[in-house]
Amino acid sequence: MSAPPAAPTSAQATDTGAGTTPAPAGGGAAAPALSHSIPPSRRMAAVIVLIPIIAALALWAFAWPNARTAPRDLPLGVAGPATATAQVERQLHQREGAFEIHHYADEAAARDATEDRTVYGAVVVTQAGPKLLTASAASPMVAQLLQQAVTQQAAEEGVRVMSADVVATPANDPRGSAIASSVLPLALAGTTSGAAVTLLVLRRGRAAAPLVGAAALVGIVATAIADSWLGVLGGNQWAEAGVLSLATLAVGATVAGFAALLGRAGIGLGALLIVFLGNPFAGASTAPQMLPEPVGALGQFLPPGAGAGASLLRSVSFFDGAAALTPTLGLTMWAAFGLAAVLLGDLLKRRPKPTERATAAPTPDPDPDPDPAPAH
Repeated sequence: MSAPPAAPTSAQATDTGAGTTPAPAGGGAAAPALSHSIPPSRRMAAVIVLIPIIAALALWAFAWPNARTAPRDLPLGVAGPATATAQVERQLHQREGAFEIHHYADEAAARDATEDRTVYGAVVVTQAGPKLLTASAASPMVAQLLQQAVTQQAAEEGVRVMSADVVATPANDPRGSAIASSVLPLALAGTTSGAAVTLLVLRRGRAAAPLVGAAALVGIVATAIADSWLGVLGGNQWAEAGVLSLATLAVGATVAGFAALLGRAGIGLGALLIVFLGNPFAGASTAPQMLPEPVGALGQFLPPGAGAGASLLRSVSFFDGAAALTPTLGLTMWAAFGLAAVLLGDLLKRRPKPTERATAAPTPDPDPDPDPAPAH
């Protein structure tokens, strides 16, 4: 009569039904989870310390640029004969570093430069007096700043200033606040889509397809609300939908790409880059040249500033696509990076390490025993 099989000891492998689980080395119990290995007091201290740090970072990112708003090399045109514009230039240069002066022969050239988004406006010297050209659609705040600066200077000299808004904001949104308000919702939509495909464990093509599909629908819905319903955009609706879709895809793909390369920590990195930096640095309510350096330039490099913030959407909606190339390339680069990381990141993770390949390689059979000598 055979003896019953012995129960597996802690040092032996056990079968859980989903595969054989090797026993921990040394025959001891499995190591506790990381969260349980950290004492509660340290976890409490981490929460107490990290939350104020996050709050301080958010306040710095959102409040500091607004508290330091001022023109910095703001592109401004001066039109007219050189002898007539010399005094205007001297007055503008009194604000050191505020304006980047562009010279134009006449009012028509200055208008073209304003409509092409080369400058935010221009001071035209005419026989009847100075005339200020602005483009409130490019930035209502900048248009107001130019109006106040030129009017105040002319009032000191007893001169009346004529003005013309070359590219005006829509009548339903004279302050341009709708575009500025759209930056955060679109950034959150993109961040949510990138986080969703990660948390739902979608990989490669199954992750890329929802990112593209969700971005396309976000662009269509956002355009329907902003243009058809609210009437705060003035361009071709399909072009506007394309801009908003590309901006959303750039954000979502970036977050998902970081997660594909870094794991779930990539979601936090993407949210930090897009929401905490890209949103306040977009300059949507002011202008990139109104923000402290290098915040203005950095904000235009990130998806919220390049796409939905100020640059590309304003160009397509109000300026017939003028100055749209640079932000389009920027958004395309972010989207391409994110999608490539989503498609290739999982492959990189699946690639076996050298030690794993060595372990998986078949071991050659030992030399067989030599044939026994024939019996004599």
